[in-house]
Amino acid sequence: MNHVLENIKSRRSVRQYKNEQIKDEELDKMLEAATYAPTGGNDQPWYFTVLQNEDLIKEVNEGAKAVMREMDVEWIAQMGANEQFNIFHRAPTVIIVSGRKDAVTPMIDCSAAVQNMLLAAESMDIGSCWIGFAKFFFENPENMKKFNIPENYEVYFGVSLGYKGQKNPEASERNKEVFNYFK
Repeated sequence: MNHVLENIKSRRSVRQYKNEQIKDEELDKMLEAATYAPTGGNDQPWYFTVLQNEDLIKEVNEGAKAVMREMDVEWIAQMGANEQFNIFHRAPTVIIVSGRKDAVTPMIDCSAAVQNMLLAAESMDIGSCWIGFAKFFFENPENMKKFNIPENYEVYFGVSLGYKGQKNPEASERNKEVFNYFK
């Protein structure tokens, strides 16, 4: 099978990581892959904040969970209240993905960048997980400033990265009833 297709089919969200930090060269390759994502009007509106400091990752985790605890969506509030839950699954590296607000399609563009990052990680046998909860911490403008995220940007996602603590599970069955052809 084609290596790209094999990589796409084998990638899974990893929620268990080894304590070992990923290598700088590996991180650089994943970030570079992110910047090759397609964008509306070639805006390239992304901004990546790399966290490898355990205390800062913990601060973002705890801050996001504090916001989650106050939400009206019951399951999110419960996750925020769970002392054992870590939004980044205790990964040694976290990337905060922000998009420039005045871009044509910043959230879509950043989503494509995240997917490139996840696939690059899998190609190097590095675990990854796309984290939507990370944005909650950055709803506070002071937190944006603390992490040097430019004023005209909005945080959309986080990505947790680290060496896998377990082997990827098999893919669940895919829904094949989602195609409509006109030839």
